[in-house]
Amino acid sequence: MNIGEAQHESAIILQPDGRLDQDSAAEFQERLVQAVSGGAQAVIVDFSKIPYISSVGLRAIMIAAKQSKADGVSLSVAQLVPTVNEIFEISRFNYVVTIFESLREAVAAVSEEALKAFEAS
Repeated sequence: MNIGEAQHESAIILQPDGRLDQDSAAEFQERLVQAVSGGAQAVIVDFSKIPYISSVGLRAIMIAAKQSKADGVSLSVAQLVPTVNEIFEISRFNYVVTIFESLREAVAAVSEEALKAFEAS
């Protein structure tokens, strides 16, 4: 699996490409947990190039979500293709991570959160 990475302000954007299944989940999980624990305020995963996710892929997200809560990091996903979105809804992962229709919406929400945190301090 190829996992691209970009940074926008205090957020890391991961862009995996390919099926998220038994063959790729360990690599994805390692990179995702690394991003969550790396000091960013937010991690956004762009799912636009993920045509399929299996239970081990969902497990990788669950592990990263637990780590993000422990570290106080916002974890969200964006641009789910219809079949992956359906899997997220059926498995109720829409309650585990925040889902955005577009990457632009995810980045805007993260920027808004950062601004509110800055103003509160």
